[in-house]
Amino acid sequence: MAEKKKTFEENLSRLEEIVASLEDESLTLEKSLKLYEEGVKLASKCSLELDAAERKIKLLQRNSEGEIVETPITEDDLA
Repeated sequence: MAEKKKTFEENLSRLEEIVASLEDESLTLEKSLKLYEEGVKLASKCSLELDAAERKIKLLQRNSEGEIVETPITEDDLA
């Protein structure tokens, strides 16, 4: 049976669990490395999903001719 694709929120939650676990000094080196590897993979997945979501976000603006055009959202728009 195929494993269901986890949501962004589930991946982020697991990543938070991994970070908390890695802060535990009683972990063995082997366990720490496995958790670190899993965390790097999850961080990459989350980053890709955020990048995709950001590309989907559009800001509707009027140009100089009064036409409504879609423009990518910028950091200034979020401030």
